Amino acid sequence: MAEKFLRNTFVYGNEFWDFYNAQNKTVQDKIDWVIGLVRALNIIPEKFFKHIEGSDGLFEIRIKISSNIYRIFCFFDKGSLVILLNGFQKKTNKTPKNEIEKAERLKQQYYEEQKIK
Repeated sequence: MAEKFLRNTFVYGNEFWDFYNAQNKTVQDKIDWVIGLVRALNIIPEKFFKHIEGSDGLFEIRIKISSNIYRIFCFFDKGSLVILLNGFQKKTNKTPKNEIEKAERLKQQYYEEQKIK
């Protein structure tokens, strides 16, 4: 019997896969597990999923393995579809502005392409 998810995920562009494929198996497994939580849980704990303050609907999927912290930017489209954009390893307390700007740019490109289809 197939699992029923509350949300589906879709990877837009190559940035997420470039990030994901550069990680070791332990990190990939944790990314897969946390994305599974995002897909399956009605209410996702903020420890794993948080709105980016000051953004227009941008969220970060939060992964922590020992002292290493990773973030994957995403947003919602059509209600329950989570669009995965880009990821990075977080090295400072504050999320780098250039990473947020990249995610905003990818989100804008996504919507522009949706208009064409």
